[in-house]
Amino acid sequence: MPDFALERELERELEREPDGAGGGIVIGIDEAGRGPWAGPVVAAAVWLDPGRCPQVLVERLDDSKRLSAARRAELHETLLDCAARGIAALGIGSAPVAEIDALNILEASLRAMARAAADLERNSGRAPGAALVDGNKAPALACPARTVIRGDAEAEAKVTRDRRMEALARAHPGYGWERNRGYGTAEHRRALARLGPSAQHRRSFRPVRDLLGCLPPS
Repeated sequence: MPDFALERELERELEREPDGAGGGIVIGIDEAGRGPWAGPVVAAAVWLDPGRCPQVLVERLDDSKRLSAARRAELHETLLDCAARGIAALGIGSAPVAEIDALNILEASLRAMARAAADLERNSGRAPGAALVDGNKAPALACPARTVIRGDAEAEAKVTRDRRMEALARAHPGYGWERNRGYGTAEHRRALARLGPSAQHRRSFRPVRDLLGCLPPS
């Protein structure tokens, strides 16, 4: 549950900066989809106005892995409504499979995070003064960033990625992505062995790479 303690601490630090670096909003950035064998990695950047944040968000926002799909979808719609009313700001960034394979999943995730922060600024016109980034490595941002290892605190990235995987499941049927979201479930493993990899499979990931090594040359 968000208590805005870290956000307020960063705001106070920015206000004490001697070079006038204070000001701007403190945003949170998180990602979803580092572990799956297929599909993009998606990041979300979010700002909430502590003084006007609806109580439903304060009470219900939690680690997205502990929220049901229905609750995540409900909070997603609430956040969109808050953004429309100017009491929140949202940004989404992603990195496609080609980028994941060309770089690695960590670097692709960091790029998606940076894109999410830039998208938030474009959408809201609010320049981030600082960012709280889930994990132990921060992306390259135009503002100071602090990493926080506390588990993901934002369902927005997961909702967006889940919906993209549902769309990809329709374009690439048979892998069960509408259920497994591209993760390495037994269902996905069997389908991968039966159908071979699709254009959305991460060939740099070992299960996909190992299967490719077993396939006859095309």
